[in-house]
Amino acid sequence: MVVRHSLSEAEMDRLFHALADATRRDIIARVMAGEQASVSALAARYAMSFAAVQKHVAVLEAAGLVTKQAQGRERIVRGNPERIAHARELLTRLEALWKDRFSQIDALFTDTPSQE
Repeated sequence: MVVRHSLSEAEMDRLFHALADATRRDIIARVMAGEQASVSALAARYAMSFAAVQKHVAVLEAAGLVTKQAQGRERIVRGNPERIAHARELLTRLEALWKDRFSQIDALFTDTPSQE
């Protein structure tokens, strides 16, 4: 079973790299829950510098998981539901691939005659 997807390898790397960090996952959860926040409002929620949160948002933006829009002097961060859905779809396909492989391994052990 081959997993087909519309993302390039580099895009998939950016996506999974972005999701690999707990702070970035938390930022996504906050903005997807309707909390449209400025980068500075997000930074106030974490025990790290504004610049560090800004870098996390930049990684998420590069992966397409969030967008930033200027609103006056602030940059408002919003989640990208389509990209989140795409990530979920990819993970579902990968899960199916691994389940299929484990089933094949189980079948090999089940079909092997015992050596007596």
